[in-house]
Amino acid sequence: MKYLFDTHVMLWFLEDADELSKKARQILQNGENELFWSAASFWELTVKISLGKLKLQKGWQAFLEQEKKVNRILDLPIHERHCEPHLTLPWIHRDPFDRLLICQAISEKFTLLTKDEIIRQYPVKTVW
Repeated sequence: MKYLFDTHVMLWFLEDADELSKKARQILQNGENELFWSAASFWELTVKISLGKLKLQKGWQAFLEQEKKVNRILDLPIHERHCEPHLTLPWIHRDPFDRLLICQAISEKFTLLTKDEIIRQYPVKTVW
């Protein structure tokens, strides 16, 4: 199976936080699954850090890259085809980062790993 991280899930995974659900933890530890990290999530982190809404330790970028390699997490760039689902996507959620993750998951037929209950209202496969 192919899974796309919601931004908060990646942060919790890297911290081995208690917030991760048992099911999410099993998926992330199963070496047969393909795991993807979106450029949209990296963009979200940088925006939130620059606005002072998120504080990460110095060197977080290098740590993130190292952990992606160790855990076989693949980068998912943003392609034009990922934006097309926006044309028909209902406006349930206004967060542009989450909307792009939803569109990427739909376009790539990935399951989105998210705790976000609003995202689960969209026509996208999710798991938590």
